[in-house]
Amino acid sequence: MRNSNLFLLVLLAMLWGPSFLFIKIAVAEIPPLTLVAIRLSLAAVFLYAILKIAGRSLPRGWDEWKKFVFMGFFANSLPFVLFSFGEQFADSGAASVLNGTTPLFTVILAHSLIEDERLTANRFAGVLIGFLGILLIFFPDLLRLINGQALDSTGAVVGLLAFIAASVCYGIAIVYGRMRLRGLPPLVGPAAQLICAAVIVLPVSLLVDRPFDLAPSAPAALSATALGIFGTAFAYLVYYRLVDQAGATFISLVTYLLPPIGVILGVLILDEEPGIYALAGMAAIIGGVMLVNRVERRRAA
Repeated sequence: MRNSNLFLLVLLAMLWGPSFLFIKIAVAEIPPLTLVAIRLSLAAVFLYAILKIAGRSLPRGWDEWKKFVFMGFFANSLPFVLFSFGEQFADSGAASVLNGTTPLFTVILAHSLIEDERLTANRFAGVLIGFLGILLIFFPDLLRLINGQALDSTGAVVGLLAFIAASVCYGIAIVYGRMRLRGLPPLVGPAAQLICAAVIVLPVSLLVDRPFDLAPSAPAALSATALGIFGTAFAYLVYYRLVDQAGATFISLVTYLLPPIGVILGVLILDEEPGIYALAGMAAIIGGVMLVNRVERRRAA
């Protein structure tokens, strides 16, 4: 079972890690809202089909659906749009690294909202180290802004801020899920959540982007498809399988795998140059998350 869980963990990292690369390729030709609408619609249809094949049904009560609307918005719709918007200006590697700050924001939010999730001294130290990493990533662009080189750096800072906002959204969704969405049958939660997320974004994309004459190239179209099928739907199946078999503490290890995968793919395929500050920031963020997760693992034990 342990080898099986390790395989699934690596598989999950390989599904999520390239997502930032796919976003960067697709958003060059597909507007962010439309890209997210495609991604979520494909994932929702795929998971709903798997749900029906498994002989399960979606929730019927409005009380349950209200929870999935909230989760779909904060766990999918809004952060996906923020990452797609931000990658118009900033590197895909930076997106993968700042995505790794989600546990830091989760700890801060949980401290305020969940009684037994208080911010201990070790957690606080981990959060400080993680935020130091964020400052290191921002430092070169902020320095250029101070020196008057605003044209290129302003867009990069806006993109980085969008990534941070997306990670905050993930933190909100995780805390809300801990509080309100436990004990659901397999597949029901993610399918309902993605359906709600798609319903939220699709009409907005049609109204704002009006993508009726959109004709993306093969790389952009394939990247959007891969985001929906592999980076979202299939990744959710692997994620919830790991939740059942290994638990959330084990899954937290994927946080350490995603930033290096995203940075390496950005360098190899997109010729991105993360720079010494970005690499140091990534190391600090991973270190801070490791300190926070070490406390979580002790509590689980």
